[in-house]
Amino acid sequence: MMNSEQISELLSSAKTIAVVGLSDKPWRPSFGVSAYMQKQGYRIIPVNPNITESLGEKAYKRLEDIPDHIDIVNIFRQPSEVGSIVDTAIRLGARCIWMQEGVDDAAAARRAEAAGVSVVENRCILKYHRRLMD
Repeated sequence: MMNSEQISELLSSAKTIAVVGLSDKPWRPSFGVSAYMQKQGYRIIPVNPNITESLGEKAYKRLEDIPDHIDIVNIFRQPSEVGSIVDTAIRLGARCIWMQEGVDDAAAARRAEAAGVSVVENRCILKYHRRLMD
């Protein structure tokens, strides 16, 4: 698990966040969190097979479909879906896997860390950004 100093460094250097489960509905937590991060200067890439865009960005059906490098994979999905998302993020060379509040998978986190990918579990990226970066 990353400590606050490591998370601060990550948030300072990361540019691109792929958000798995990003909704196009403004009342959904994934939308609000991602809109905040976008306003902070991050490029947000929606990953959701049920939408074509969110926050003015083209949505992709799967992580594998994204043509650009991903710094952070931010997961807004049920814990039962995390394992396959993490495995894909490892294959794609993401720097960090961030599981939002209520999302965790200890086995997937261990796989990611063993592959050299940083992991944050069961934490809100918006709350960390506000606390560490303001």
